Amino acid sequence: MSGGALYQEALRVLRRLELPEESEHDVLAALEAAQPGPLPLFYEAGAEAGLERPVLTARGVGLFFIFCAGNLADDLIDGDCTYYDAPLRVGPCAQFLLQNLAWATLAEPRARVLPNAMEESARMLAQAAGPQALEVRAQAWSAPLFRRVAEGIAGRQWAAYLRVLWAGTWLEERAVSVGLSLGVAAHVAEDIRSKDPRFTSMPPSDRLTVVTWGRQAAEALRGQDLRCLDAALRRIEPILPEVEP
Repeated sequence: MSGGALYQEALRVLRRLELPEESEHDVLAALEAAQPGPLPLFYEAGAEAGLERPVLTARGVGLFFIFCAGNLADDLIDGDCTYYDAPLRVGPCAQFLLQNLAWATLAEPRARVLPNAMEESARMLAQAAGPQALEVRAQAWSAPLFRRVAEGIAGRQWAAYLRVLWAGTWLEERAVSVGLSLGVAAHVAEDIRSKDPRFTSMPPSDRLTVVTWGRQAAEALRGQDLRCLDAALRRIEPILPEVEP
């Protein structure tokens, strides 16, 4: 089993809905645009937590649907939704479908996600979405604004994913702290790598503050001593020390 196997299961779940051909095509485009995305890490993190295959599959697929819905929303906001001819008409329908399919999948008995974990995860995702309103209105970026946005759209998002993925496992109590650090470190590194204006437009002192913050998050992840984080850290760590603020 692997991230690829989770994607194939996601396709099977979609097909079992027996949607109109056009609707299935739209959702499939959103899935393709978001993959592999978090799928390899979902698999590795679930396996390290000791999840049985059916449980890991249901949780991984449900979380992937949530990720796809969020990715679609972000693409619509940024004007990057090039996989639809009419993004503003087609995208919201596909996003709504994905969000509901996600929670339906996670609520299946085989996922074994207790209601409190679902509730906490959903609340964290709602909190994660809040700072997006700050980003779309930002005229100038600073370290405090960057941090608030990153903690929401990346940190809380990953905290919510791991809260569900690790529910009932020996890693459950570490889910939120690991997710916050992972989301922050990955967000900072990706903005540096892609030269995103969120990072490049800040004054040098603010960029240095953000880089330091990203390094601290990566160090916290390394301190968790989890194999499932190794691949992510191999991508993140080389970017942060080499950057010149």
